[in-house]
Amino acid sequence: MLERPAAGERAVVVQLDFGQLDVEDQLEEVRLLTESAGGAVVGEVRGRRQSPDPKTFAGSGKVQEIAAMIAGCSAQLVIFNHALSPVQQRNLERDLNCRVVDRNSLILDIFALRAASAEGKLQVELAQLEHLSTRLVRGWTHLERQRGGIGMRGPGETQLETDRRLLGNRVKLLKERLARLARQRGVQRKARRRGDVLNVSLVGYTNAGKSTLFNTLTHAGVYAADQLFATLDTTSRKLWVEGAGNIVISDTVGFIRDLPHSLVDAFHATLEAAVDADLLLHVVDSASHARDEQMAEVDRVLDEIGARDVPRLVVWNKIDLTEAGPGVERDEYGNIARVRVSSRTGEGLELLRETLAEYARAKTASRRQAQDAEACPANPDFID
Repeated sequence: MLERPAAGERAVVVQLDFGQLDVEDQLEEVRLLTESAGGAVVGEVRGRRQSPDPKTFAGSGKVQEIAAMIAGCSAQLVIFNHALSPVQQRNLERDLNCRVVDRNSLILDIFALRAASAEGKLQVELAQLEHLSTRLVRGWTHLERQRGGIGMRGPGETQLETDRRLLGNRVKLLKERLARLARQRGVQRKARRRGDVLNVSLVGYTNAGKSTLFNTLTHAGVYAADQLFATLDTTSRKLWVEGAGNIVISDTVGFIRDLPHSLVDAFHATLEAAVDADLLLHVVDSASHARDEQMAEVDRVLDEIGARDVPRLVVWNKIDLTEAGPGVERDEYGNIARVRVSSRTGEGLELLRETLAEYARAKTASRRQAQDAEACPANPDFID
């Protein structure tokens, strides 16, 4: 398992510009990630490069600047808002004489802090172990030689090989357990699909307000906070909607840019709620000036998990922080494309309920048409 930062651990964050247009947004995001992991940002180092340095990612001059910042701020940790290779991470720790964490490790650590259910913990452990498997060389170089001596003679494996084998066995076991849980959930989903109940999943960028909206609609009491990845485990509740009856609504884990593939893979079972939904409510933080990039990232992850063709409705959240009022926007075909709401104040939520009722009635009508077609199949040989 990854070593988790202690509460209030002093960190220097590093953000390099490789020609991106949203560097300030990325820097703000890594600050929030650090705080969500229990750290305190005491210094920031920025820089511009054409491409990453293969040895230290940042280059020798920037590494010296980081070292000076560490000394000046009495920092205990350096966080790169980038994905580092195992070699780059090891070289940086050697040159800085300080622990170095990259963006992927930081996100994994936050997931470890937030996971509450047994399945969520299994998913996080799997992602951590798969990430760790590429970095076993860190801290084990002194054990690369064959073990020897009294009580240390083994079957011809190096310590590193033994650790890789044991880690591989644990990964296999975790995948088997998660597969069993996924099969159980599949049976439950099939039972739900046999009914007329509309299945809705909330998706969106982390901290867009999904859990607050979920709580406001269902009174579920799901943990919601102004922090990244406040929700990891999928929670489903029934919601009574006037004119349509019960629907099932699910709150899912938030997405983020450059989400590690190991996490996407590990949480694929949890994200199946989105894949199997009749409707996705894409909750957007309308007050964020990076909302377009965040929406594009959510679309990318949805495509990656196989939810490309699931109907989507954009929920323009946090209008209380903007000048927009509650309302419903339709496309050129008259279909509802966006609903403007505030999950905090409740503005526009009645419009959202009416929209969900419209989708639920459409599903019921479609299902009845299909049943009628099965009961009265067309007979091409019949002549009136």
